[in-house]
Amino acid sequence: MDIRIKTTDYQAPTEVSTHIDSRIEIIEKVLAEHADNARCELEVGKGVGNVKHGEIWFAEINLIAAGKRMRATAEAENVNMAIDEVKDEIIRQIRKHQQLHRRILRKGESMIKNVLRFGRE
Repeated sequence: MDIRIKTTDYQAPTEVSTHIDSRIEIIEKVLAEHADNARCELEVGKGVGNVKHGEIWFAEINLIAAGKRMRATAEAENVNMAIDEVKDEIIRQIRKHQQLHRRILRKGESMIKNVLRFGRE
């Protein structure tokens, strides 16, 4: 998988970098055979915050895999929480796409079986 990480208004320490790497590995496992041709762009940084709300962190993933473009964003009070939220959202989108793809294949397979069954009788 082609991985591109960008930090905005933020210099990522090593602990955040290892956290990002572990979350991207999880995304690769979910992608399975499509991970080789996938491209993942992750942007992490400080969002707009004020005295009342404190610091707000954002994370954004743009993923292109299996001919499908997916995008997820998240904001949280902690950079690690924002990364976890965006990872969960992109995995939800990947699984939704995979289920849709399986459903279409199964419908097509059943239609072919019906044609073959009724064609023999």
